[in-house]
Amino acid sequence: MTAFSLRPAPADPRTAELVERLRDYLDGELADYERERGLTHDSRLTRADLEPVWRRSRELGFYGIHLPEEYGGQHLTYSQLAALKEEVGASGRVLSHCVLGDMGGPLRAGDIVKYATAHQLETYLLPLIRGERACCFSLTETDAGSDVRSMRTVAVRDGDGYRLTGHKVFSSAGPFADFAIVVARMAGTGEQDGEKPLFSAFLVDLDSPGCRVEDGATPMSGEHIESDIVLDDCHVPAANLLGEEGKGMRIALGRVTTNRLLHCPTVLGATRRALDLTLNRARTRKVAGGQPLLMLQAIQHKVADMATEFYAARSMTYAALAALDEGREVHAEAFMCKLFVAESSFRILDEAVQIHGKEGLTQGNEIEFLFRKIRMFRILTGTSEIQRNGIAKLLAFHH
Repeated sequence: MTAFSLRPAPADPRTAELVERLRDYLDGELADYERERGLTHDSRLTRADLEPVWRRSRELGFYGIHLPEEYGGQHLTYSQLAALKEEVGASGRVLSHCVLGDMGGPLRAGDIVKYATAHQLETYLLPLIRGERACCFSLTETDAGSDVRSMRTVAVRDGDGYRLTGHKVFSSAGPFADFAIVVARMAGTGEQDGEKPLFSAFLVDLDSPGCRVEDGATPMSGEHIESDIVLDDCHVPAANLLGEEGKGMRIALGRVTTNRLLHCPTVLGATRRALDLTLNRARTRKVAGGQPLLMLQAIQHKVADMATEFYAARSMTYAALAALDEGREVHAEAFMCKLFVAESSFRILDEAVQIHGKEGLTQGNEIEFLFRKIRMFRILTGTSEIQRNGIAKLLAFHH
């Protein structure tokens, strides 16, 4: 009989080898690098902190590892990429988001490579894949979150190009980026009742005249990784239109099902980290009579429920990823995974804080940080309510 592990062995030898190498880098070289620089989760990171990690991760083969071989990747399946994302989430490293390219790199740029012209590949995307440039994705606005189509940022045709005006918020990686993928409404569309607005996507150099990168709001995780992108009659050449005019929303949301699923392993990794820390705390913390906290049945039942929820959330996520790898449609499953992973991870972290007691309430304690970080996931990339709407709609109209 094999013992149950919160960290099950990957399904195939190749993934197991990649996970092992990634873990070595995260726990060894990257941990040392962060220690030398005194980096914590609430440090105000600079491009100088991140760039060496992009380059080193690229050398080790992790940065953009999911990409096709012609771009220097290893053409991973979604399940293989998820196993690596889970390890990154479980590492507790401050710069873990730089290793696979989440923070302004190949994972952030998503699938836009297939829409790019030769010029756009050469100037923007290949340097990004090599860890020489970075991007942010600018879609959300103050009054256009769940309903992105109500955005006010507008693009006006102007000779051989466009002029963009608007204010984007929550552009993750904005503080470190060279360019933004900006989605804007085409001027003159969607202004009449019942008329459909048309959206286009643009590659915008962040040092262009009329473009300002401002400090974004600090999220409750305390990380300084967000920017506002303010466009004031900013000229964008026609060569920087991504894909076709009017097809920008499809480009922006094209991989939304896949991305929704791929956020889950990272959160599961962080949840696994919290479970490990909690079990360790419960084994070593002495209570009245000198026995470990874990000897109390009340605590045993808590950790039993936490591990069971984690196992359920992890199992459904990898089942959906396996279906995606087989080429099946997983719209409903992606909504379900995002909903269940977000809600169950939050419940697990809530209990982790409870078991840690005063330590769990103390800033600077990793559990307290993870609680804040995980709480955000119930809202980010689509609130739990939006996921439920999606599930209900698919059940209502496909049965």
